[in-house]
Amino acid sequence: MSAGSITRRGAHSWRLKYEGGEPDPTGKRKTRYVTFRGTKREAQVELTRLLDEVRAGTSVEPSKLTIADYLRGWLGSDPDLAPKTLERYRQLAEQQIIPHLGGIALQKLRPAQVHDWLGVLLKGGGKGGRPLSARTVGHARRVLHRGLERALRLEIISRNVARAVPAPKVNATEVDILSAEQIGDVLHKLNGNPLYPIVVFALGTGMRRGEICGLAWGAVDLDKALVRVERSMEETAAGLRFKPPKTRAGRRSVSLPPNVVDVLRAHRRDQMAQRLLLGLGRAGTDDLVFPLADASPYPPDKLSRDWGNVVRSRSLPKVSFHALRHTHASALIAAGLDVVSVSKRIGHASPAVTLTIYAHLFQSKDDMAAAAIEAAMRPRR
Repeated sequence: MSAGSITRRGAHSWRLKYEGGEPDPTGKRKTRYVTFRGTKREAQVELTRLLDEVRAGTSVEPSKLTIADYLRGWLGSDPDLAPKTLERYRQLAEQQIIPHLGGIALQKLRPAQVHDWLGVLLKGGGKGGRPLSARTVGHARRVLHRGLERALRLEIISRNVARAVPAPKVNATEVDILSAEQIGDVLHKLNGNPLYPIVVFALGTGMRRGEICGLAWGAVDLDKALVRVERSMEETAAGLRFKPPKTRAGRRSVSLPPNVVDVLRAHRRDQMAQRLLLGLGRAGTDDLVFPLADASPYPPDKLSRDWGNVVRSRSLPKVSFHALRHTHASALIAAGLDVVSVSKRIGHASPAVTLTIYAHLFQSKDDMAAAAIEAAMRPRR
């Protein structure tokens, strides 16, 4: 049975001594020493926890590795993370985690510190001390949680303290969409602009920005009015790359409305003429449907910037390019399409994701359904 003792080191500092680690051939465990700051009662609780870990076989070797060093080592190159995800995780670690928790030894991080850290971010974790949104704070917590889970698997720590502290609640907000009247006005004002076919396609398919930028003609069948979503274009600091969909649901076929087929046929004719002027010849199956004017790939971030510029220059409704995808989904819901069908068409991992984003729209349909049942059950006279 493991034993331990507590020795005072200072006014609020204690040395915890106990036997831990794997026993040697004689059955003896290595003596470990841990410095603990707090009251004697808290030190006794900590020693009990450490001894429980030894008995359970989950005890780990004490380490002075800090959270900053651990996170930077993990995010230096993790093959399990996509480049874009890795880039975002590094940003959150450097801006939101390390400035507040970086100097703490990884093994000494406690739930109370994680709780206080989230509160600090919510109150003034942004640039210039501005508050951060609950969603952004939740993203930062997810990075810490995922990093601690990895450390737990590698037996660097004995528990993931972030599990005990939930992410801040994100208030449900209705997504930005274009109304039916606004759609017509947007398309009228965009007619003749290079973005016109892209916007028509986005509204007609609900495809993601990266999926649109990565679409090749070989995945388009205009005769069958069908598009196969097989890849996406990802943009990071390292450049552009094609990547497969994140989930099985992301790889899908999307039927095209007749007006979208007509716009794509006209777009292909214009593209062929442009390619001939550039001396590139006819577009092949590997050539992109929506490249830049010089036939090079259209970076997704540039597409968003170009959309923002045309919104301002042509006085269009102030919504993001991603709102075109939301507009498509809301139109499907308004037409009475069930959540499973909507989820499959727009490539969500599950209908639960669709419900989370568009719950308010399905609620309005449910209200209509209740009214219809009421009318059906009303006694006849």
